[in-house]
Amino acid sequence: MTMQDHNITDYLRCHIRTVPDWPSPGVQFRDITPLLQNPKVFRVMIDAFVHRYMDPGMRPDVVAGLDARGFILGSVIAYELAVGFVPIRKKGKLPYTTVEETYELEYGSATVELHTDAVRRGDCVLLVDDLIATGGTMMAGKKLLEKLGAQVMEGAAIVDLPELGGSGRLREGGLGLFTLVDFAGH
Repeated sequence: MTMQDHNITDYLRCHIRTVPDWPSPGVQFRDITPLLQNPKVFRVMIDAFVHRYMDPGMRPDVVAGLDARGFILGSVIAYELAVGFVPIRKKGKLPYTTVEETYELEYGSATVELHTDAVRRGDCVLLVDDLIATGGTMMAGKKLLEKLGAQVMEGAAIVDLPELGGSGRLREGGLGLFTLVDFAGH
């Protein structure tokens, strides 16, 4: 990590709000909305992603964003890179023919969907979300994209919560990750 990267990490970290005991006692919720509210901070954050993926060896054909905050980041990153954007939605939100993937949560399961024509076989896809906790949503997104024949080049997120094990599970599952900030604890 370069000094500039370290400064961006520190700059973004100080703009992420920690909400104690939400949504349940003992949880330190990392709220990214202050990053989005301040136009300078938002630009610094987006530019950190865009500069990484502008490199010809890292440039995706498509950006896929996970419901819902991955839409905010992914669509802006796709726009800046001049590539397409596809949403990966919660079950029942997409109007066309879909493929779906169910994954386990602490308290049950969830399902995400993708339109069958969202990507083409061989597309190189950047998969974006706001935060990596247990990794279930991002892994489900990866599996959906691969069902359609796309190659997920990397997963990207603002925040990694490494103690929850998601980033480790994603890497073990073959997904490289790029995150801007990590927080010990959850």
